[in-house]
Formats: sequence, C-alpha cells, structure tokens
Amino acid sequence: MSNSQQDEQDDLQKYLEEKAKQEQESEQESKSFSAYDACVLKESDKVHELIAEANRVAVEHDLND
Repeated sequence: MSNSQQDEQDDLQKYLEEKAKQEQESEQESKSFSAYDACVLKESDKVHELIAEANRVAVEHDLND
C-alpha cells in the first residue's frame, strides 16, 4: 500500500470516527432535551391545576358574597 492510500484510509477513519462522535452527542442532546420537555410539561400541568383551583375558589367566594 502506498503512502497516499494509507493517508486516504487514515483520513477516512478520522472522518468516520468524528461522524460517529457527532451522532452520539446529538443523540445525547435529544435525550436530555426530551427529559427537559417532560419536566416542563409536568410543571405546566401543575400550574394549570393551580390556576383552575384558584378560579374555583374565586367563583365560590363570589357566590358566597
């Protein structure tokens, strides 16, 4: 094998390793983004429940006056 062929193989190997690393990082980011989304949705549900409860209390208060 000539030096140029060896260089091409080395370059290709480096490229494939970098591409695999980028894909793995991208996958990890999407997993943690999904965990973040789940947390935001959970907290959003809590906020909506608190708002609904506050509205019920306000309506009851108005009816009692």
